[in-house]
Amino acid sequence: MITTASPHPNSPHPNPPDPRAQEEYQVRFDWGLDGLHSIAPGADVVVIVDVLPGSTPGADRLVARVPKETQAVLGAGLTNRRAVAGWIRARQAETQGRFTVSIVAVGEPVAAGPDAAGVRFSVEDHFAAGALVDALADTGIDYHSPEAAAACASFTALRGGLRQLIRASGAGRALIAQGGVDLLEQATRLDESQDVPILAEWDDRF
Repeated sequence: MITTASPHPNSPHPNPPDPRAQEEYQVRFDWGLDGLHSIAPGADVVVIVDVLPGSTPGADRLVARVPKETQAVLGAGLTNRRAVAGWIRARQAETQGRFTVSIVAVGEPVAAGPDAAGVRFSVEDHFAAGALVDALADTGIDYHSPEAAAACASFTALRGGLRQLIRASGAGRALIAQGGVDLLEQATRLDESQDVPILAEWDDRF
């Protein structure tokens, strides 16, 4: 069960927050560098979603921009979304408090260079982000932003055809054309891996 809520429109706030920050929610979701800048501040953990890393510049450019007050940065895809959710749930239990998770999809950059902010929507990263939101909900971490809830709904509604949809997507067809059929096959095996890549870590409790 996904829980969302809307802030009261007449609530006073001396310094109105960035409306794109999703800061009132425990689980947040956005895309690329711009999205990272919006939703990473204040998060306990940032999760970088990149299903087909061989087809994009990858997560490194995002990891380098995560605020250092974040405790850790994890990597997630379709194969390990339950393992990542379990890791986050265990860390929340250790802290015995509310644990905020910001999920950032890598997508496909539309400009060259490490500072490229714009990204093109990618089906595979959208599904994987939604899959992680779904797995977090199963652990009881379910106070999701509307953006996270929408990604989750797309995953649950289309779960039965994920592999076919990703193969038929622009990124999937490009990877197949480059001889990456095996990579695509491996990357779309839901819940097959228990690996939790820690891309960066600044809190020695973890």
